[in-house]
Amino acid sequence: MPENNGPDDKKTEPRRFINEKIVRQSISKEDMLKRVLGLLVTAVIFGFVAAVTFVISRPVAERWLLKGNATEGTSVTIPKDDPDAMISESETTTVTETEPIEDILKSAMEKYPFSVEDLNTLYGNLKTVVQKADKAIVTVHSVKTQKDWFNNPVENSGLFAGVITATANQELLILTPEGAVEDAEAIRVAFSDGTEVQGTIKQTDRISGMAIVSVSTEGLGRALLEEVRALELGNSYSVKQGDPVIAIGGPAGMVHSSNYGFISYITKNVQVTDGMTRILYSDVKGNAGTGTFLMNTSGQIIGWVTDDYKNDGNQDMTAAMAISDYKIILEKMSNGAAFPYFGIKGQEVSAAMNTSGMPLGVYVVDLSADGPAYNAGIQCGDIITSMGGEKIVTMKDFQSLLEKSATGQVMPVTVSRSGREEYKEIQFQVTIGAR
Repeated sequence: MPENNGPDDKKTEPRRFINEKIVRQSISKEDMLKRVLGLLVTAVIFGFVAAVTFVISRPVAERWLLKGNATEGTSVTIPKDDPDAMISESETTTVTETEPIEDILKSAMEKYPFSVEDLNTLYGNLKTVVQKADKAIVTVHSVKTQKDWFNNPVENSGLFAGVITATANQELLILTPEGAVEDAEAIRVAFSDGTEVQGTIKQTDRISGMAIVSVSTEGLGRALLEEVRALELGNSYSVKQGDPVIAIGGPAGMVHSSNYGFISYITKNVQVTDGMTRILYSDVKGNAGTGTFLMNTSGQIIGWVTDDYKNDGNQDMTAAMAISDYKIILEKMSNGAAFPYFGIKGQEVSAAMNTSGMPLGVYVVDLSADGPAYNAGIQCGDIITSMGGEKIVTMKDFQSLLEKSATGQVMPVTVSRSGREEYKEIQFQVTIGAR
């Protein structure tokens, strides 16, 4: 037997492993083309799925996300019109002809060969304006419960015309006569396609006799929302005597009726509570009770019909409040806020009156019974010279400062009151009310 000298007597050789290098096989042009096409097909599929998912989920997402944001909301803004910026045509137009412009126009009209087609074209264009505007007209139902002779509850419903003036915060804002919401237990709003939904009172203004009603867009179908539109508020300062106008709403006493006419006369600087306004008189038919709105031929609202400025001499005419003088008030109402209320009718002290000894300011012609100024002790004949520490010289000063005030605010007011020999200054604390 051979001797075993142990492990140290024999050297073991290290084991070698097989080393392999994997070389990636080169891709052929055909395989590369297949992979690119596959990638494009996959991208198209994912894009299609994403688009479908977005379309399906968008209404739900908008409903929930916008519902949370609706509480914050965005304010409705109505651009103001500056009466001083409106320059009469006589100041901007130069007529070089010696012949009067009226005679030139009359001669041209007599020479032009008008035809039935011209008349049809004219009224066809007006009809198109009416049809577009009528999509913004709604019927406001004022529901009231009364008792009959046998003490049984009877539900009465008044029908009023309203016009959509703005869309904001998932709601439609509707201008309508105050009678549509006065003492109403419920308000229903019907659209031209027959859709009827619940309405809520946004704000009322008893002095102008108008109200803003809100309708949520959640209860309206997409087709209706795409069809209805808010009518733009026009500039009534640019309205001139002889301009054609369109009456929409309920001029015939029925909602969705219409009529045509012309501006016959414009009364400027009419004293109204806490301001001045213009009254537009027209030969167009109008029904203030049902609600009638005047439009220009561009389809813009320039006023609403009222019975407050009719007398024995103009019973055959239609009187309308000029929209530009109320845009500040309508903006406040559209945002659910009441406009500040002072309660006077006033006029500026003219230079001639000032020369005779009257101090500059706003002369109080009349006071609203139980109004803020009346309750504070201000009297007819007083001249308001300052409010809130600011000097008052013109009605514009008064209106601007009143606009900046807040309902419930206690405002120091200085008036000059005529004494036996001179005017004396008196201080009052007037609590601003709400219209």
